[in-house]
Amino acid sequence: MKIWLAAGIAALGLAVMAAPAAEAKPLEQILSDGSIRIGINPNFPNMSTRNSDGGWEGFDIEIGQMIAEKLGVEVEWVPTETAQRVPFLVSDRIDISMGALTRNSERAKLIDFTTPLHTEVLAVLATDKIEGDSWEDFNKEGVTLANMRGNWTVGWIEENMPNVELELVDSIADTVRLVAQGRADAIVENIDFFMGFTENHADVTWRVVEDPIFVAYCALGISQGNDDLTEVLNIILYDLHSEGAVMATWEKNYGAPMLREVPVTPWF
Repeated sequence: MKIWLAAGIAALGLAVMAAPAAEAKPLEQILSDGSIRIGINPNFPNMSTRNSDGGWEGFDIEIGQMIAEKLGVEVEWVPTETAQRVPFLVSDRIDISMGALTRNSERAKLIDFTTPLHTEVLAVLATDKIEGDSWEDFNKEGVTLANMRGNWTVGWIEENMPNVELELVDSIADTVRLVAQGRADAIVENIDFFMGFTENHADVTWRVVEDPIFVAYCALGISQGNDDLTEVLNIILYDLHSEGAVMATWEKNYGAPMLREVPVTPWF
């Protein structure tokens, strides 16, 4: 399902491996310096974005601040576009990469991951105006799906749902608006990031198709071999999940719980 995505990641991997990796800043130095460099996506509401005062806000910002407080250090936020997340770790420009970094085998050849921070659920967001109990039910003539230009899911839909029409816009808010106004029937995307925007259309009866297409797990990216930092971050994430802080912060920023919660065990 992710052939084009895997190819892009593989190409990125070749490019990164061609350059020598810089030595990562170990936990001891981070604690000694009193600061940790956290890479965040600068254009990803409600994960991380600028507020009206020019400061950062969003889920990643609040969780990153909690991590820094538990480490006893300050945060240096480093704007890191999606394609820069792995290269910035390899070149030691950041200590942690956030920005909904999905764990997969190609990235794991280049960087290490913590245990999961949150999930991403590829699913169908629709309304009571259209029937369907699985994503396959929507793959038929007469169905229009809303999505955003440049999203990898556009290619996935074209390959796996060839019978639908696509209506493309430039933002999450506009995507949800298309469905709310009846100009599209549903959205096939990482639906967690869209749920908060449905509140802008309270007159619409929204529903998420129960069976997801797949569930991905997003974690913190760490430079390979930085084991002490990874171990401490895993313990911190266990505490934040166990305390309910991760889910509460998600609901605060996205207006709804994660569709699939990260399971937490004593060996998390």
